Amino acid sequence: MSRAATAEAGAAPPLLAARGVSKAYGGVHAVEDVTLEFPAGTVTAVVGDNGAGKTTLIKILAGVIQPDEGHLEVDGRAVRFPTPAAARAIGIETVHQDLSLADHRDVVENLFIGREVARGSGPMGLLDKRRMQQETIRVLDELNVMIPSVRQQVRRLSGGQRQAIAIGRAVHWGSRILIMDEPMAALGLQEAKRVSELVAALAARGLTQIIVSHNLDHVFRLSTRIAVMRLGRLAGLRETERTNHEEIVRMVAGLASAPAAESRHGAAAG
Repeated sequence: MSRAATAEAGAAPPLLAARGVSKAYGGVHAVEDVTLEFPAGTVTAVVGDNGAGKTTLIKILAGVIQPDEGHLEVDGRAVRFPTPAAARAIGIETVHQDLSLADHRDVVENLFIGREVARGSGPMGLLDKRRMQQETIRVLDELNVMIPSVRQQVRRLSGGQRQAIAIGRAVHWGSRILIMDEPMAALGLQEAKRVSELVAALAARGLTQIIVSHNLDHVFRLSTRIAVMRLGRLAGLRETERTNHEEIVRMVAGLASAPAAESRHGAAAG
């Protein structure tokens, strides 16, 4: 649905939207003229082959890189994210594939890294370690994340536990939109199941999520919408319950195209 049609219908604007965004490196478009909306409360999976533009797109959404053309909107208003901090300031948190965890620090320190809580004011304020520990325990309990101790070094945790810590950190800092790049890559079956349960629990709480994944089983289990990227362009958008593995695979391979009516599922009509 176009922005004009959305306004005419009296519907709320999408929580986040990319409008005609493009990014090129050395004359080669990593992302080209992508328009994609992320309505509040949806879980959008972004899929595609290597080099399809998935990672570049989410880096634009997260403020890691800036588009050469086009712009982003939050709540219907044009925004610019010169840095990831600018995106975080309005509630966009990202869990990158490398998780950005400090291996030799404990769980509490990782949850509050760069955002430590101090007692008192000014440069002489002392870290409020007790409060940070209590907050960490509360966050992990709410997300049903099981770890031996919040004072254990992160490097000693399993891959699934580390992923859960990274997600918990993002949720704790007031995330309105959670972006995850391959959240279950390199995890065993049981750990992937636990992370899947965590994503589902966040969806049940109404958190808007954007998930990049190569695993279509995970995509169909977790998402409400599937955006297919191919050669830097948006090949199509489908509601998960209205499509199947075969159609998505064909779209990824360039053997199927999105009909014009696809815009009603969240991509702008142009």
